[in-house]
Amino acid sequence: MERTNGPYDFKALGKDLAAGVVVYLVALPLCLGIATASGAPAIAGLIAGAIGGVIVGLLSGSHSSVSGPAAGLAAVVLMQIGALGSFRLFLLAVVIAGVVQTAIGIGRLGFVAGYFPTSVIKGLLAAIGVLLILKQIPHLLGHDADPVGDESFVQVDHETTFSELGELISHVHPGAATIGLLCLALLMIWERVPSLKKSPVPAPLIVVAIGVALQLLMTRLGSYWVIDGNHLVQVPIAETWSDLGTFVTLPDFAGRYRSDVWLAGLTIAAVASLETLLNIEAVDKLDPTKRVSPPNRELMAQGVGNIFSGLCGGLPITSVVVRSSVNLEAGARTKVSAIAHGFLIVATVVLVPVALNTIPIACLAAILLHTGFKLAHPKLFRSMHDGGASQYVPFLVTLGGIVMHDLLFGVGLGLATSLLFVMARSLKAAPHVIHEKHLGGDVIRVELGPEVTFLNRAALASTLEKIPTGSNIVLDARKSDYIDPDCLGVIKDFREEDAIARRLNVSIVGFRDHYRMPDQVDYVDWSSRDLQQSMTPDQVIEILKQGNLRFRSGRPLQRDLIRQVDATAAGQFPLAAFLGCIDSRTPIELVFDLGLGDAFTVRIAGNIASQYAIGSLEYATNCAGAKAIVVFGHSRCGAVTAAVDFFRNDRNIAEATGCEHLESLVDEIQKSIDVLKFRRPDAGDPLFKERLVDAVARANVERVVRQLSESSRTLRRRVDSGDLKIIGAFYDVRTGEVRYLGDGAPAASPIPSIVGLG
Repeated sequence: MERTNGPYDFKALGKDLAAGVVVYLVALPLCLGIATASGAPAIAGLIAGAIGGVIVGLLSGSHSSVSGPAAGLAAVVLMQIGALGSFRLFLLAVVIAGVVQTAIGIGRLGFVAGYFPTSVIKGLLAAIGVLLILKQIPHLLGHDADPVGDESFVQVDHETTFSELGELISHVHPGAATIGLLCLALLMIWERVPSLKKSPVPAPLIVVAIGVALQLLMTRLGSYWVIDGNHLVQVPIAETWSDLGTFVTLPDFAGRYRSDVWLAGLTIAAVASLETLLNIEAVDKLDPTKRVSPPNRELMAQGVGNIFSGLCGGLPITSVVVRSSVNLEAGARTKVSAIAHGFLIVATVVLVPVALNTIPIACLAAILLHTGFKLAHPKLFRSMHDGGASQYVPFLVTLGGIVMHDLLFGVGLGLATSLLFVMARSLKAAPHVIHEKHLGGDVIRVELGPEVTFLNRAALASTLEKIPTGSNIVLDARKSDYIDPDCLGVIKDFREEDAIARRLNVSIVGFRDHYRMPDQVDYVDWSSRDLQQSMTPDQVIEILKQGNLRFRSGRPLQRDLIRQVDATAAGQFPLAAFLGCIDSRTPIELVFDLGLGDAFTVRIAGNIASQYAIGSLEYATNCAGAKAIVVFGHSRCGAVTAAVDFFRNDRNIAEATGCEHLESLVDEIQKSIDVLKFRRPDAGDPLFKERLVDAVARANVERVVRQLSESSRTLRRRVDSGDLKIIGAFYDVRTGEVRYLGDGAPAASPIPSIVGLG
């Protein structure tokens, strides 16, 4: 289905009008049945259906939602009519509810819809589907003791959903059952035949036409097959034009000062608003184009609709999942279908009520039953089950609550169940404890979660109690948006009492300003002069190895870079110096998980040892005190590839590349090429060339390591004294792994704690 940019799409007018007819045919008996189940005049349901289609449809921002009287409100309507003792006073309460709903929409309170979990919304859809199946099976087979729109578990005829099913065997009507089963079979076949599915005429419309034709045929077959009475749609018929005026009941404005009328209005507004928000959320999930209905505009539209409905003698209006899902299934693209269905209801009452009364309830039941199966498809149950208990249990609870009681009860039960899972997770959610080894010693970092509520109090206290005596600990709240006062109290008591008694050095970072707990870091997390002088070359190399392991595992040290900026502003005391390549895939500080001031870096294409590079490394070690030099090469090196490509090639490098100073660099790298390997017969193979480039890059690293010691008496002297080590390292750009050449083998992986420079 194509997206539509606005509320109307004239290219889709034909599909929208056809869908409107289908929705109208389904809505007619539902409007009448809901009115009967609510204890209201039958015409009140049709008035609400017409206003829900035309007025709400025009004002709504939803493309697919269809509004009208809702079965979920039937119990509320029945109770309020009985409590007020007058249908006219009830209509005044509907007007008040409309005013309140409009105010809620203007006040932009529709955001509450976003707080309902997906599991509950999908449970609602599945429940509506199950209800349609259970409630329409009797109508499908001709057992019509309860009204079509009665979706409550305990029906107006004092039967229940399941007891009604139990009576089917002795109450099946052969004519209605034949029509119902044939129509259901046609719908199922239609769905599976591609040519029929693409038909511009919706299947439900064909089903209704066939149902009417079969009903007329059975009338001629004799009394055994005749379908009449409750088995047909029953639209009120006006004998004369003046009789139409009797269909409209006006509200009793004399009751405007009565508190019970206002209470009834507020009750209807609350229930209708909640149902509308839930239903448009559910309908949006069914929309193939995934358009989003604006909740505040929808509440305003529903409010205006309820004002008109109350003034004209109609029932309360909400967005309705059943009609909306039928609307989408019939191929509706815009809200034209909802508006059209409202006008058709008006036209029916005024012009052709007799013709509509020939439609069998059984064929409409087939449409609803087929829609119900789609809403409660087994795939939905499987997907919710795959989501785990926190999704599946609230889903089932919502479904069961709606089927066994009503919509609001089931949604409330599902929401409560979801909250229980959230609370259970919060009770078990202990802070994340990370053991880090900085240059200043071991640090235990306790990371607090985004929401630290009173439910986390016990887990937080237990975590702090397990901190070993004499440890450095940092309480990290940088990810926390909210910390409950109870948990702040636990932290305060820990810092002021427990930490002192257990000789704990406590640092805190990231607490919000209003908690009045400014950052205080009492451990060293950068390279200082004292730390630099205390380290040996082997210790520095081991730290680099561990840093690369952290980089590869995605577990870098948590650093306060701003604090490191301040700490290193007055001086720098690097532990290592790198001669690396300019390749963008080899960011040395990231590859080795280094902090500010931890290393000097010289970068030149192909990591060759020019006199300027050697001079920089001499300064890094002899003047700045670095304890290790790492010649850092990498796989798939562009500079080495160029050196291989131009090896023994008569082409001029400057002319070929446009780089006038590249030749001396390439010549230096080519000193590492093994001529015998290069002349092998398979040298033209791309895989062999890639391996050859990497071999040359490694050989180049090893050659530069030797060259540094041979070319610089300064470096050689420090190596001989044991104050410096020069090693080679080769970085795989595909895996992020660093392999060490010459001194030292790769570090073991994984490691139990985090070790690094800061």
